[in-house]
Amino acid sequence: MPASGQIRKLRASLETPVRYRLPIGASELDMNACLGKSLRLEWSGEIRCLECDRPTRKSFSQGHCYPCMQRLASCDLCIVRPEKCHYHEGTCREPKWGQDHCMQPHYVYLANSSGIKVGITRHTQIPTRWIDQGAVQALPVLKVKSRYISGLVEVALKPYVADRTDWRRMLKGEPDKVDLIWRRDELFALVGDQLNAITQHHGEDAWHRLDDEIVEIQYPVETYPDRVSSINLDKTPAVSGILQGIKGQYLILDTGVLNIRKYGGYILEIA
Repeated sequence: MPASGQIRKLRASLETPVRYRLPIGASELDMNACLGKSLRLEWSGEIRCLECDRPTRKSFSQGHCYPCMQRLASCDLCIVRPEKCHYHEGTCREPKWGQDHCMQPHYVYLANSSGIKVGITRHTQIPTRWIDQGAVQALPVLKVKSRYISGLVEVALKPYVADRTDWRRMLKGEPDKVDLIWRRDELFALVGDQLNAITQHHGEDAWHRLDDEIVEIQYPVETYPDRVSSINLDKTPAVSGILQGIKGQYLILDTGVLNIRKYGGYILEIA
């Protein structure tokens, strides 16, 4: 199991429970096989940009150097606030990237992670997006024709449902199961006027309603922490503990929780 190299976000596949692999250097670690075992993770002090591989003293936008963070469309503000998409204004940092990633069909979904939330994703990120957020239930509710329109729908729903995951609450245990189909119908009734306005401005094909089934997700967690304590590799570069579970992008150790995605690009040694 010992491995070293640059790490990237956990890769996950929808199995029962979710199957996790950690890309490190040229290999991938089967993290499910590490459950119940002692892990030691040590940061070398080196960070290399996930995009251009240049050394960087600080990680920006989850694994990038500053020049790449400034240049890449995938690091723009509109990635976290899609209603701010400016592709139609001709000011996208990378028009080809925007065409391939943003001007494509997106899905608006409801998920139950630390409670019900609304989110958006491309079809290629289903169910990865839900797993990354630690959702135990997920339901696609609308298919829309672009990322920008998905952001408009999300804004319309925000007054009635959260758009963020409370990661500490998510890591403390399983939330109560909810009837996402009932909640979907309730929300549609509340935002009917806003959805009609989107149709009027962007066409009849701007969105259409989905009638999918709820997706249930189980995680490889043996024990949830009573108190969630976050591990900061910048302050404590060497950490060890028993791996008690994996949920979202977090390793749950008996000594604290580590957000792997936060440390993309870091050069680690794991044993």
